[in-house]
This record gives sequence, C-alpha cells and structure tokens, in this order.
Amino acid sequence: MTDQAVDTGGVRLSGDAAAESRFLGRTRELKELRADIERAGLDTLAGRKAPRARVLLIAGKPGSGRTAVAEELVRQVADRYRDGVLRARLGEPDGTPVPVERAARELLTALDVSAPAGADEDDLTETLREALADRRMLILLDDAATAEQVDALLPETPECLVVAVSGGPLTGISDVRPCTLGGLDTKSAVDLLSRHTGSVRITVDPRAAEGLAEECQGQPAALMLAGGWLAARPKAAVSDLAKQLRGEGDEGTPLSRVFRFVYASLPTPAARILRLLSLAPAGLVDPQTASALAGCSVSGARTTLDDFVALGLLHAVDSPLPQYEVPGCLHPLLKALAESQDRPAELQLARARMLERTLRLLQSCRAITETDSPEARQKLLAMPQALRFPNPRAAAEWLSVRRPALLAAARLAVADGELDTLARRLMSQLVRAMVAHFGTQAAAPDLYGIHRLVLDVAERRDLPREKAAALLNLADLDARTGRTQDALARYRAALDAGREANDPYATGRAMESVGGAHLEAGDYDRAADWFGRALAQRLARDERADAARLYGRIAAAHTYAGRYGEALRNWRAAAAGHRKNGDVTSHARALSELARVQEYAGRPEESLRTCQEAVEWARRAEDVRLQAALQLRLADTLDHLGDPTAAALHRGTAERLLGEELSGAEPEPETRPEAPDLPEHDANACEIRSTSTED
Repeated sequence: MTDQAVDTGGVRLSGDAAAESRFLGRTRELKELRADIERAGLDTLAGRKAPRARVLLIAGKPGSGRTAVAEELVRQVADRYRDGVLRARLGEPDGTPVPVERAARELLTALDVSAPAGADEDDLTETLREALADRRMLILLDDAATAEQVDALLPETPECLVVAVSGGPLTGISDVRPCTLGGLDTKSAVDLLSRHTGSVRITVDPRAAEGLAEECQGQPAALMLAGGWLAARPKAAVSDLAKQLRGEGDEGTPLSRVFRFVYASLPTPAARILRLLSLAPAGLVDPQTASALAGCSVSGARTTLDDFVALGLLHAVDSPLPQYEVPGCLHPLLKALAESQDRPAELQLARARMLERTLRLLQSCRAITETDSPEARQKLLAMPQALRFPNPRAAAEWLSVRRPALLAAARLAVADGELDTLARRLMSQLVRAMVAHFGTQAAAPDLYGIHRLVLDVAERRDLPREKAAALLNLADLDARTGRTQDALARYRAALDAGREANDPYATGRAMESVGGAHLEAGDYDRAADWFGRALAQRLARDERADAARLYGRIAAAHTYAGRYGEALRNWRAAAAGHRKNGDVTSHARALSELARVQEYAGRPEESLRTCQEAVEWARRAEDVRLQAALQLRLADTLDHLGDPTAAALHRGTAERLLGEELSGAEPEPETRPEAPDLPEHDANACEIRSTSTED
C-alpha cells in the first residue's frame, strides 16, 4: 500500500501529472533525500572519485508508503538522468528475497541487453555493470531484503543513482543514510481520507477525521483501508468508524486493526475469496485465478476483485488485461487468516484448482497456434468457452502479461519439494506455450529457470529419470546458446542419470547429444563414435526411423573429417533406411547428401546419377526447395563435366521452381556440407515420459 491516493474507481493513478497532483505529504523527507543526492560522499571528502553509484535508502514498515515516496522522488529527479529509469523488485509478496540472478536479468531485459540463458549471478551482474558503465540512469530497487541484494546490483559509475526501499537499515552498504518513514502528518492524513470519502464528510466533522487519522497513526495503508470502508458506506459517520476502531483495542499494528475491521465487514463469500488470494503466485491475480481459487464464476470473481480495489484491499495493475496485485503489507495478514480459518485440505484443494486452471489455459494458449492440426482444433473446441483465446495474438498477449505469475506458479508447483503429475504437466505446458509464441531463443532464460526447478527437485528427491530429462533440456539450451562445453558436461550427466533410471529414451538421446556436442566442437572422431553408440541402441530396439537418422549423422561426422569412404557407406545406409521406412522426404535428402559427398570424393558421374535420383524423390515428396537445390547442384556438376548448356537448363529449372525468390542467384560454393542441427529442444522432456499422458 502507498500514501498515494486512489481515484473514485479505486485505480491507482500513474504518470507524472497524476503523481504530482495526488501525492500527499512527506515534504521534509523528500527534501532530505534530494539534498542527499548532492551531498559530498566519503570518497569525495577524501579526495577520491566515487567508485560506484550513490545509494539513497528509504526505510519503513510495510504500509508506511515507502514505495510511494520512492516513486515520487524518482518523478522529481528523473529529468537529471538522461538514460531513463530502471525498476526491479527484490522481494516476493511473502517476504522471500528475489534471487539476485533473477533481478539482474530483469534489469538487463529492460535495457534490451541480452545475456546467455543459464548465466550465473556473477556473469549477469558483471554484464549489468558493463551495460550501465556509459549510462546515466536512475535505478529503483524496491522491497530489498538484504544489503547483499543491493550491493550486487550497484553500477560501478557515480553517474547513476540507486534508490533502495527496505524495511530497515541495510548494514553493509557504505556511505548510506537511511530516510526512515513514520506516519503522515495530520493534515496529509486527513487529506488522504477525504480522497475516498469526499470533502463534505470530513468538513462537517474535522475532529472526528483527525481522531481517525490518529487511530491509524498516520499510516497510509491503514488510512486507505479506512477511507475505502467509508466510501463504500456513504451514510456511515467518520466518528463512528473512529469509535469502532478504538473499541478494537491496542492489539497489533494500526494496519492490522483496520484490516481486521474491514475484513469483518465483508460478506462471507467475499471474505473467503480474499483469504485465498494469499495463494496467488507472486501476489498477482486475474479473474481466472480468483475464480479457480474460490470455485466461482469468472465474472463473479472479477466483480469481487474490483470491489476489493475500491476498498483498498487490492491494487489494479496497469495492464492491457484485467490484473490485480495483493499489497505486500496485507499478504501476511491474509495468509494468517487463511491458515486459521480454512482447513489445510481446503487450501490444498484451492491451490490444485488454481494450478489446474493455469495448466488448461496454457494448453489453450498453445493449441491456438496449431490450428492447422485437426487434432489440435478438436482439443481446442472441446475446451470450455471461458478457457479459449479468440486468436493467437490474444493468447500471446495473455502469456506475456501473465508471465511473472506463470513462472511463479511453476515455482509454487514444486515448492513442497515434490514433482507430482500436476507439476510435471504444468511445467511442460508452460515450456510448450513459450516456445510456440516466443520461440526457443527468446524464451531460453525462462525455459532455463523452469528446467532448473525440475533438476533441483529431482536431485533432492533422488529421481534419476526426472534428473535426466531436466539435464537434457538444460544441455539443449546450452548448446543453442553456444556453450558447447557446458552442454557436453550436462549431456554426460544426463547419460549417467538415464542409465541409473534404466531409461532407454534418455540414454539414447544423451548419447546422440554427446555426439552432437563433439561435432559442434570439431571433434569428429568422438562425434562418430558417440553417434555409433546411439545407433547400436536404436538398432537393438528396432527403432528404424531413429537408426536411419543416426546413419546420416555418422556420415556427416565422417564427411567433416574427410573420410569420404565411410561417409558414403553411411549415407547409403541412411537413404536405404528412410526408403524402407517410407519417409520420402528424408530419403530424398539423404540421396542429396550422398551426391554431395560423391562430388567431394571426385566421382562426378556417380554424383550426377545420384542427384538425378534425388530430384525424382524430391518431386514425390513435393519439396520444392530441395528440388531447386538439387537442380543447382546438377548444374554445378555438369559445369565440372564440361557441359555448360545442360547446366544452364538446370539453373533455369531451379529459378522456375522458386520464382523470383532465387531468380539470378548464384549457388554458394560448397566446401563441405552444412552441419546438421543439434536435436530440437524437446519440450516434452520436461514431462517425464513414463508418467505423462497429456499432450
């Protein structure tokens, strides 16, 4: 809660003009903070240049308006910092410190600076300091729990300013004088009340208003709750509320006393919904979440949430979709109420309903991108209307807006150290939805975090199958971001875990991936060896499609090493396998690669015949691009054989196949075939194969 007012609709104001007109009090504190910016630091007094950014610390109890003061200070001095303002929250609603790694990545994202998925805390904070080295920025770090959090994120340039908000002094940060907030002065407190109740009710009984402000001890959060209660009851007198609060006694803080009074006035169904909001991931709520928690309709949940905003019990988040935030100062009060008034089984059921609803929304979010698939369309139509998205754009917007809550839901799903079926399915669908809408590369940091959650639980619970799946996914992300050695280490660890679990899928994929990592690193002998091990396992299990593909990977490794004889033998085996399996496209591509290696080996006539055969199979596969590529290769081969007329005809055929796209384009010189891609990121692997039954 803040000491900014809310408007009559209960929505917090934002923007410079709104903040300037609605912010109340704190004149002395803001003046001191602005003066502290100009104060000569200890380094300056000692004749040294300040090595790092100045830190201003605003300290106060939850509900004291500390965040609002910080935001007002930022508004007042932002024009001094040409490169803008960065914001990060360092505490969860329940008080859990946010890992520095996550905060640093969020700041880098805001700066539009990329960092490798899976980079550790030291790498991320170093990248952040480098990104800020030449900038003049103002950085607001809210809800800091420890000095170490703030210290790790400090820019190493005096051109930046850091405003930190915490519950008390942060011992360990040098040259910081905390600005500690108490209650608002009486006039500001009464003005805050009048923003809710209207000036008439305050004017007719100013002493009662002052008495109510005194009962709230000038604490903005308590005043806003009191004002919200009065606003909902136009006929209630301010003096009556002050009298009833005095009757509450002195137990607890002013905020807890006003909150208990407001809570007691709620209808029973609304009170239950409010309690259950303490289960909302990251304190972020939308109507779907509230509906699932309480087991009520979505429309009814939204009406109740809007009522809570008007009462000051929730914040409305500035978002393109309806979204609300549980104030951090109220979270422990709501949690205590839920634990005392709801049975553990009821809370567990509400949590399961919420995670299940989230899972189904993620399924719908992904399915809307697969409308070309009859099976996906059928699944989408089978979902209730309330869970469907009208189009892929709406689904992507929901996924983007709800991203912090969805990632928090993933953490919540495994918070008890278990990896049950619901948690597996939720994480799998979250991975799939992100890949479908954002792509693997863009979503890699979030995917990395999800797979590490699985790995942490698997290691704590000694679950080798789950450990193997998480390691494979993490290694895939390492490989895609160029960290080949890290990927190789994880693939080997996944192989050990797969063997421990006696999981042929995990061991086979791990062996092939180890080979792929060696191939990427240029160690072609080891790559061929590991592909051979994976092939032996596939042949033993009669997995013919995978075996044919592995013949091709072995052939590629031999080609890179210049062992054309071995390469030709394996490409022939790959082509024969694909043909036997009825995979026309793969058969055509294998023949294409065979023709290429024949040309490398100095057999142009054989290459010409194989290439012509590949063209025929590419026609059967209706693969226009492959046909065009093969026509260009035929043209090159004919040039080498001294037949430029026939070569020109084949080039013309390629141009007709691709139209204007390749018209006049010269084929690139080929010194060796392209490296085969590493295996696609396996979103299913987060869902352990032995227990996963849902697409």
